[in-house]
Order: sequence, then structure tokens, then C-alpha cells
Amino acid sequence: MLPVGHQACKKAANFLVQYNVKLRIGTKEFSSLMLAPLAGISDLPFRMINRFFGCEFAFLEMISARSLFYQNEKTMKMLSSVSSDRPLGVQLLGDDIEVMKRALDLLPLGNFDILNVNAACPVDKVIRKGEGAALMKNPKKLRDILKMLVGRSMLPVTLKIRTGWDEDSVNARDVALYASDAGIEALFIHGRTRSQRYAGAVDYQVIAEVKEATGVPVVASGDALSPFLIKKLFDETACDGVIIARGALGNPWIFRETEEFLKNGTLVARPDIKEIVDTMASHLNMCCDYYGEAAGTMIFRKFFSWYTKSLKGVKPLREEAFRALTRKQMSDIIGEVGCA
Repeated sequence: MLPVGHQACKKAANFLVQYNVKLRIGTKEFSSLMLAPLAGISDLPFRMINRFFGCEFAFLEMISARSLFYQNEKTMKMLSSVSSDRPLGVQLLGDDIEVMKRALDLLPLGNFDILNVNAACPVDKVIRKGEGAALMKNPKKLRDILKMLVGRSMLPVTLKIRTGWDEDSVNARDVALYASDAGIEALFIHGRTRSQRYAGAVDYQVIAEVKEATGVPVVASGDALSPFLIKKLFDETACDGVIIARGALGNPWIFRETEEFLKNGTLVARPDIKEIVDTMASHLNMCCDYYGEAAGTMIFRKFFSWYTKSLKGVKPLREEAFRALTRKQMSDIIGEVGCA
């Protein structure tokens, strides 16, 4: 059983703005705080842990249209969900219109609430295939893919982009207008160029320009690492929602904390060591139940590192955790965190 542990709140000073906690995409209404599609991370156990602490809307891991086209076993596993894992978004990665069409046909669309196209991933192996952020350099091709999906999908079609390819080709506004012309119903934008990846300053101005230029809801991302920084995204860009990625790693509490801060201007106390340990134990058990003991234990290793990142005196335990092979070994190490 996961801990509830909603602790005492402290009033934040100078909190003046009230925020909409709901976001409308197409005919559906969702939370304005969303969990991002993180490759290798946003699996079912991760999503359910975050949902327990206030995440209402989550994405699957990014799905390669080509892998789905070939019905890759790992990719099919990534589509797994349960009835309580809703509302749920699916993000497709691809640049070939025929492959994207076939992938759409293979998706169990009834399990999802929105469809997102990835034109933002900066990873080299993705870019070399012309996928992800590479599509920012070919907005007409991207528009054609989107038009096809809008015409064939029973789900609202949305798009994820970056501000541009590099500082000399910041074209998010133009890409957004092409996408709006194709009929998308929301736009997600990371406030950095592809060349920045996840470093350097977030360009709030470009996000604001995209919001002003388009007639669709805009969901912003980039350094959404705390309630304060998420509030800054809303304040600086007038965006309709924020999608949380790195801020949720080892920190599912960010959803309840941010919602409280945006609604009432109050700061929820950070989880104590017992709540952290109990949450880690629950996450480990979910991983082992979902993947099997050996695979689940190995997959949980990275989460152990994120959960304990801010804790003192746990470096030796992290080293032990990366050698753990069984659920019991990892569980025992988690127990030691509470005594560190």
C-alpha cells in the first residue's frame, strides 16, 4: 500500500495568479499538468506511481512507428495499460507517411485519449533517420503526416516540437502554423532548440509567440523541475498546460505539490524518509510484478538512483543497488535507506 502522507502546508508569499487546472483538447478535458512520454522510463509502473500522487494524465513511452509496423515484441509490451491508467496519451515517432499510417492502424486507439506526433526528440540515432526534431527542418512534410493522421484518427491529433533546430533556425512559430493548418488540436513545445538538447536556457518568449500565433491549446515543457519553475512556465508563456519530464524522476510528489501551489499558493512539505522508502518499495514491487523479478530489479536500479539523489549518506547504497539481482536484495537495500 502506498503512503498517502499529505503533510502540513506553508503559505507562499506574493501568490496572486489563479490557474486553470483543466485543459481542453478537442472535446475532452484533461489536467493541465501532464506526465511526459520518457523513453525507457514512462512504463506502466512509473505511470501508476505518479498517478497515485496526483498525476491525472500520462503518456506511454515514445512509440516508434517503424517498430510498431513490424510489431516488435518490446514495442507491443510498451502499449500495455490497465483501466486505471487513464486518461492516457500515445506518442508516435516517425517520418514516413506510409509507415505512420500503418502504425496508426495497429494502435489499440480505444485505450488512449490523445495521439501525439514527436517532432522534438534530439537524440542522434533518431535524427539520422529523419525523425524527431529533424522534422523541424521539413515542416511541409510534417504537415502532410499530420493531415493524414487527422483524417484517419478517431483521437485528437497533437504535435510535440522544439523552438527550432539551432539558434540560427528558430522556426517554432512557422512549424506551429503548418501544424494548425493540418488540423491538430493541441501543440506541445519544449523551449529549447535541438542543438541545446536539455541544456542552456529555456526560451519562454518563443513559447509565448507560438501560443499567441496559434488557435490551439499550447502545452509547454522545459525545466519543469519544481512548482516554482512550472509556475514560471505558465507566467512567462501564457501556456494552457505544462508537461513534466525530468521533474518527475524519483519525484512523483511533484504533481500534488504543484497542483496545491498553483491552486492555493501553498507549499506542501517534501516527503519524509518513510514516505520515500515506502514509495520506492511499492515501485520496486510493481516493476518485479510487471517485468518479472530479474528484469524488474534491474530496471528499478535507475529509479533507486533518482529517488535517493537528494539524500545524504546513501552513495554506498546506490553502489549496492546497481549490483542487486533479486527483489529481496533490492528491498533490503531500500530498507537501509531509512536508516542511513
